[in-house]
Amino acid sequence: MTSKYTQRLQKQLPQSKLDLQETQSQDWKPEKYQLNGVQFLLEHACAGLFLDPGLRKTSITLGALKILKDEGMLGRVLIIAPLRVCVSVWPEEIKKWTDFHGLTYQVLHGPKKDRQLAESKADILIINPEGLEWLLKVKTEKIGNKKVITADVKAFKKLGLSILVVDEISKFKHYDSNRSQALRLVLNLFDRRWGLTGSPAPNGLIDLFNLMYIIDSGRALGQFITHYRTNYFRPTGYGGYTWVPQKGAEEAIYARIAPTVFRLSAEDHIHLPNLVENVIKVELPANVRKIYDELEDEFITEFNGNTITAMNAGVASGKCRQIANGGLYHAQLVDEEGRKSAARTWDDLHEAKLDAVEDLIDELNGAPVIVTYDFAHDLVRLQKRFGKKNKPLPVIGGGISPTKSDAIVKQWNAGSIPILLGHPMAMAHGLNMQEGNAQHVILHSLTYDYELYDQLLRRLRRSGNKSAKVFAHLIVAKQTVDEAIVSALRKKKKTQTSLFDALREYSKQRLLQRSKISRSAS
Repeated sequence: MTSKYTQRLQKQLPQSKLDLQETQSQDWKPEKYQLNGVQFLLEHACAGLFLDPGLRKTSITLGALKILKDEGMLGRVLIIAPLRVCVSVWPEEIKKWTDFHGLTYQVLHGPKKDRQLAESKADILIINPEGLEWLLKVKTEKIGNKKVITADVKAFKKLGLSILVVDEISKFKHYDSNRSQALRLVLNLFDRRWGLTGSPAPNGLIDLFNLMYIIDSGRALGQFITHYRTNYFRPTGYGGYTWVPQKGAEEAIYARIAPTVFRLSAEDHIHLPNLVENVIKVELPANVRKIYDELEDEFITEFNGNTITAMNAGVASGKCRQIANGGLYHAQLVDEEGRKSAARTWDDLHEAKLDAVEDLIDELNGAPVIVTYDFAHDLVRLQKRFGKKNKPLPVIGGGISPTKSDAIVKQWNAGSIPILLGHPMAMAHGLNMQEGNAQHVILHSLTYDYELYDQLLRRLRRSGNKSAKVFAHLIVAKQTVDEAIVSALRKKKKTQTSLFDALREYSKQRLLQRSKISRSAS
């Protein structure tokens, strides 16, 4: 039998214009899978929406919140999301659909946020993760070798927040980060906690622990990350800092989290262009190859009279990535008081990747492209090669405001930007760039972070892009760390795909069982 709450929901849906068959609303017209998502949130106080981009996690969540408000059960809501998503996506979705106009909101950002918080009576408070420490009045102390995080829980409790929505909850994957520790201090104040993401385990299943803890306080994966590691993983790699699943652990983890997670794949519900990865390999010049090999093998080399050193393998890897791209920072100067100079200087080492990017752009014959960069010197060299002195190429990256980014996105979708430079961290979330049917992303600079890689490509690989294919062109320097990055991305993709497949199958079986119960009850 269906629960009393589910029966009440089914009666409520038509009144809230959420039933496609029984209402002719011209407002929000959800698909069946969206209704299933709304129902899942309403039936689970602790829930994860692990949905691919384009499946409307935002409107599904707003649909559930609106029903709770109509039922007199809403309470106050705190939404934590990346800045661009805070400023643009949530407010736009509330304004876009008349069904959600009854929900009031306040974005807490900028110099006036203290007054905004004090004066606002809104149903929904929206804040970015970086603002969370301000909201919780976090203090950080060091006692011995231990970092201690405290928050003003009493003041936070007075805000009357009862529902927590963490959009792009993968931003909280690091268990020991200040934001994660601070949020855990107030989790028990919320009656409902919902986590939204399209990439729950971008860098391996070890990332799942803190996401699930925020959602369910350890019900699925335990109370302590140390126990999670011991129960499901074994240490490997240099120094034992890399954790790989034990035999059978992946299936056990899937089974533990599945009842709490609603998973849908975009391919099952909307048309998406196929993804084609195109690896383009380039050779380092002989003089740069010598520098690279010395630094990689011995952690020390020389160039232009400068001695380049790396303290450890991690630092060496970062410098090797720079060399593979074509530039290398000098060490920052330090004054007598130990203060580092603000300006960073660097050497221009080679143009092998720039040449490959230019050849590809010429081959694409005017088709619009996104070209990624990582280091600031990557951006300078790309601008020098492809921009004009008085008219640099548009950039979406660090220091670019959401308003400016939105203006660039509109121009991109209108087809008026042939080459757009972008940093994956700035572009991975909250941008819809598919309207111009662009197909090409050129990764001049590679990233280890599979979430950033995957989400960046999904700016184009979305519903509404009528192209048959989207191409990821990876510019890889031969016999460098670039090849290790490509290998790591593929392994991470395999892990996340396995997780998604298991959760999707569980969700399908759950919906099938619910359908059978409904038919037998009727």
